[in-house]
Amino acid sequence: MTHFEKRTGLKRLLGTIINAWKGFRWMLCNEEAFQQELLLAVPLTLLALWLDVPVMSKLALIGVLFLVLLVEVLNTAIETAIDRIGTELHELSGLAKDIASFAVTLSLILACIVWATILWDYWAG
Repeated sequence: MTHFEKRTGLKRLLGTIINAWKGFRWMLCNEEAFQQELLLAVPLTLLALWLDVPVMSKLALIGVLFLVLLVEVLNTAIETAIDRIGTELHELSGLAKDIASFAVTLSLILACIVWATILWDYWAG
């Protein structure tokens, strides 16, 4: 296969799975924020499945946890790409990293709001 040939079918799917696994392992071994968020997401997912709430509430509880992890992955991808471009300080590089970090913060706030709202309804209702 030449450099410009695209993989299709099962080869493409297998390559995608292998690359995704590499990315997950790298995040798990190297990114402390991801490790912490995953450490929270696993038991909270189990709690969401255990709670006697409607299915859509379970999906919301679990969905926001996945959203936090997803945004953290994208934040790390942005930071890594910027660091690859150059290590010298540049205002726009710093701004891109700050904005990506803000996206993580927004996802965490959303997760807290969703969890607090559903748990409040569960225990107060």
